[in-house]
Amino acid sequence: MAMGFFCVALFLFFGLDLDTGYAASASTSEGVEVTYGTVLKLMHEKTKFRLHSHDVPYGSGSGQQSVTGFPNVDDANSYWVVRPELETAAKQGDSIPSGTIIRFQHMRTRKWLHSHLHASPITGNQEVSCFGGESESDTGDHWRVTIEGSGKTWKQDQRVRIQHVDTGVYLHSHDKKYTRIAGGQQEVCAVREKRADNVWLAAEGVYLPVAETK
Repeated sequence: MAMGFFCVALFLFFGLDLDTGYAASASTSEGVEVTYGTVLKLMHEKTKFRLHSHDVPYGSGSGQQSVTGFPNVDDANSYWVVRPELETAAKQGDSIPSGTIIRFQHMRTRKWLHSHLHASPITGNQEVSCFGGESESDTGDHWRVTIEGSGKTWKQDQRVRIQHVDTGVYLHSHDKKYTRIAGGQQEVCAVREKRADNVWLAAEGVYLPVAETK
């Protein structure tokens, strides 16, 4: 219950353009739809770490804001806002069918989950970073969400792969950990092949209900 109230407080604090006329709700129930405007944590299926970022740049590669996997469930730097791709008619509260291109905005720093042709720090795979801001986004922030198995629209606790549109690689993590970062954080990167290590699930969050069709 405390986590639910904390999520709602974060949601309201950052002012996520709640102009749809309906209330958001904290959810830990399986099967709730992920919609645009939802604030969630992405859990790496194999290691159970959450996709995480904070205002610390990489010491190599692009030097952009680092993205890691974080072991603790209750860290506020692991929240992401689900946003539509650029130049789309999609609106807040819309469902997200399998294969849809979306963006993930880091809630605390307002930067976008991003990838590009730089090497990741530990394994030398493709780097994943956070970049840009509210009015600064490009196609390097575009990710295609594809459901693994049955299901037409993305739901909480549903296995998905998240593919970077510009370069074709998959959001990936593994048990390779940073030795100079506190908290036992592990590398997040991107790889070209489909592997067991690039499956993710929408976990804790504040899920906006599906918008009613007028």
